[in-house]
Amino acid sequence: MNKPSEPEDPLPLQSPLSAVVAVAINGKRKSKYVVRWALENFIPEGKVVFKLIHVRAVLSSVPTPMGIMIPITEVREDVIAAYRKEVNWQTHELLHAYKIMCVKKKVLVDVVVLESEDVASALAQVVHKSNITNLVIEASTPGLFSRKTGTLSSTISAKIPSFCTVYAISKGKLSSIRPSDMETNGNTKDDYSDTSSTSGSSGSGSQRGSQAPSIRSQMFARPSSVNVNHLRCQSLGSEEGNDPITTHFSSSSIGNIVGRESSLQSLMSETESRMSNQESISDVLSGYSTSESQANLNFELEKLRIELNHVRGMYEMAQSETVDASQKLYNLKEWKLEGEKMLKEGKFREEMAKELARQEKEKYEAAKKELELMRDRAEREALRRKAAETKAERDAREREKISNALVDQMQQYQIFTWEEIVSATSSFSESLRMGMGAYGTVYKCSLHHTNVAIKVLHSKESQNSKQCDQELEVLSKIRHPHVLLLIGACPDRGCLIYEYMENGSLEDRLLQKNGTPPIPWFDRFRIAWEVASALVFLHDAKPKPIIHRDLKPADILLDNNLVSKIGDVGLSSMLRADPSLPSIFQNTGSVGTLCYIDPEYQRTGSVSPKSDVYAFGIVILQLLTSKPAIALTHMVERALSEGSLMDVLDADAGDWPPEETEELALLGICCAELRRKDRPDLRDQVLPVLEKLKEVASQAKDATSWVKLAPPSHFICPISQDVMKDPYVAVDGYTYDRRAIEKWLEGNDKSPMTNLPLLNKHLIPNYTLLSAIKEWKSLNH
Repeated sequence: MNKPSEPEDPLPLQSPLSAVVAVAINGKRKSKYVVRWALENFIPEGKVVFKLIHVRAVLSSVPTPMGIMIPITEVREDVIAAYRKEVNWQTHELLHAYKIMCVKKKVLVDVVVLESEDVASALAQVVHKSNITNLVIEASTPGLFSRKTGTLSSTISAKIPSFCTVYAISKGKLSSIRPSDMETNGNTKDDYSDTSSTSGSSGSGSQRGSQAPSIRSQMFARPSSVNVNHLRCQSLGSEEGNDPITTHFSSSSIGNIVGRESSLQSLMSETESRMSNQESISDVLSGYSTSESQANLNFELEKLRIELNHVRGMYEMAQSETVDASQKLYNLKEWKLEGEKMLKEGKFREEMAKELARQEKEKYEAAKKELELMRDRAEREALRRKAAETKAERDAREREKISNALVDQMQQYQIFTWEEIVSATSSFSESLRMGMGAYGTVYKCSLHHTNVAIKVLHSKESQNSKQCDQELEVLSKIRHPHVLLLIGACPDRGCLIYEYMENGSLEDRLLQKNGTPPIPWFDRFRIAWEVASALVFLHDAKPKPIIHRDLKPADILLDNNLVSKIGDVGLSSMLRADPSLPSIFQNTGSVGTLCYIDPEYQRTGSVSPKSDVYAFGIVILQLLTSKPAIALTHMVERALSEGSLMDVLDADAGDWPPEETEELALLGICCAELRRKDRPDLRDQVLPVLEKLKEVASQAKDATSWVKLAPPSHFICPISQDVMKDPYVAVDGYTYDRRAIEKWLEGNDKSPMTNLPLLNKHLIPNYTLLSAIKEWKSLNH
């Protein structure tokens, strides 16, 4: 490769017509000198197209307002787009000034902006792709040219194609030049022709005399053939031993080729000077030499010409090898770039694979955590189920214990003495009397620390033990949540002990006696269903059905939560088996209350389960209207026919649902039909309708924010002041929660209520109160 020339003044450059001149701009202040030099030296030579090439770094990070660079992979897409737009604007503003310089010179200009980390490779690709023959750059551009021992960088020689001439400009002047391969071959041929013409011409006479011996010694001094032979051997070795396809060139081999070319050039210069000296010597000695000396001189000149031709041939060979080496080095650089690109692609794929593996790992960890959560949930559910099963078993045992305590096989009710009853009622005090019925007087009192209702039959009736025995026989065998519970009796004196119902009778609550609050309509729907279910239970009794015969609101009692229970079941008669009349019994006397007695029973004296259906229909109409039973059926029928049912309803019960209320009223009218055959069946026709209405009432009650009723005072433990969970009776006669009284007795020997010494610490379970507490809790929760 020729050494880059460094002329002091700009030389006129030969540019072909419509040649492409590329100017590399790095954006610094000195770039204007490069553009100005190119415009001054290439425009006068003909039509030229300018390309302004600017290579900027690849956008890999985005700066923050504080100047911190953030990788582009960690920035949002909209921020990247905005920053790229700003960079493009800055690049446009940077190149606009140079474009104006070309426009002022009336030169066609094209702006090319590249993004690359390797500036030299990017320029080489543009030169190769656009077939650019002239490239002008700034000599001080980092990474492009660096001056090493007066030659261009081997990197640029390998990257820029050999058909392009590269001009390096420093401070507005040509600093160095790398000619193209076409220019190098043309120069070589010109030098060869000039040398031949010089050697063929004879010089004029010159210095003679004293200078003759020196010139003659120079003429006969043979040039050293060491360098020539060395170059010849090196050239032959490279031609025989190296394959242009498999040889890998390095910077040292390219340097050797360049050194050989330099040696050849110096050798050619030396040879030409020697030939010139010899020609001068021949002119000086032409007058003195003999014919023999002239022959020797000609022989020496011929030898020098042959040697010069040989050296020129070797020089051309070395120059050709230099061009081939440059092309191979360029190809190697291209292969290197392709390898680096493939390596980057491989690294990118590796990063993508790592990212995919990381995502899969995260999914696996999430699935693992979800599995652990599901396993923990399943374990907790299993423990909860096991605890529920254990609690259910314990509750079943408790219920069985309570059932065994309440229902004994030998004796199903407790026997009380007359003295106990007299003491409990304070000798039948008027202050304890609750009311008087057709068959006896009812008193409220406390037996064994439990509130009870004692029914004392009239004296005439008590003399006839048949009625008392009948009532005891019936009540001791039936257990239903809506039938009044028989706790005990005193058969000798005709006394029956029932559970105490805090809210009295349904009749008193409908009439709001003593200022009691009205019953909401949804509780009235439920009470109708409860009474019907109790009647179905009595009518399905085996082996003989039980008929109440005197059902009325006064015999329907309400507890603290308005749960209804039918009382006075003992006054009903039991049907005797009759194949011809399976559901009718001929009774000798009329039993019941006027307005509630079956009309056919009054007329014929025969009773059946349909007799209770008639009384139940009247009760339904009273639940709707809270009015007396006299002429109630006729009034409701007329209101239904006139469409004024809402006018006869009890307004204190709340907002009655029109459709459901009308359905219940029609059901009451059907049950109160005069003929038995027109009345509906209680189990198959009445109970399903009431079940549906009860569900509607339950949903309405849940949606209404009603205040829960407070627990009865006898449900509260005197020690813990909370509802008792396991009530036990102590020796002082009071009922306590088992845990509370046991803890009390651990450090005390006196009663918590009377503060008197206790005779012993024995505790007796109060199963009756426990059952009432559980029923209250179930209704309130």
